[in-house]
Amino acid sequence: MADTANYDLNLILEPGLSEQQLQTEKDAVQTQLERAEGTVVELEEWGVRRLAYPIRKLNEGYYLIYKLRLPLDKPKQIESALRQRDNVMRVLVVKDRPEWKTRKPKPAPEVPEAPAA
Repeated sequence: MADTANYDLNLILEPGLSEQQLQTEKDAVQTQLERAEGTVVELEEWGVRRLAYPIRKLNEGYYLIYKLRLPLDKPKQIESALRQRDNVMRVLVVKDRPEWKTRKPKPAPEVPEAPAA
């Protein structure tokens, strides 16, 4: 297998999908991943959320956040294939970078020194 990396796949689907339509979209993602020899590490379903700006005159969308393991040359292929689907409003594939998860320690609050007596 080629070199792989971790990716985040963020999908926004039409908000009014039935359970069956939603499952069809998840199956489509799974099919694309199998074609690309990728695996799902984790799936977060955020459900219907308000959008930052209207897309297709809609103010809400159904969010699916996938954590994936993919060969390095496949993310664009998956992204373009999912963009073709009618119920998909937005697709974003981002390479997961470990340095984004580290938090810098907060500086200790400065304590004013007591005046000398």
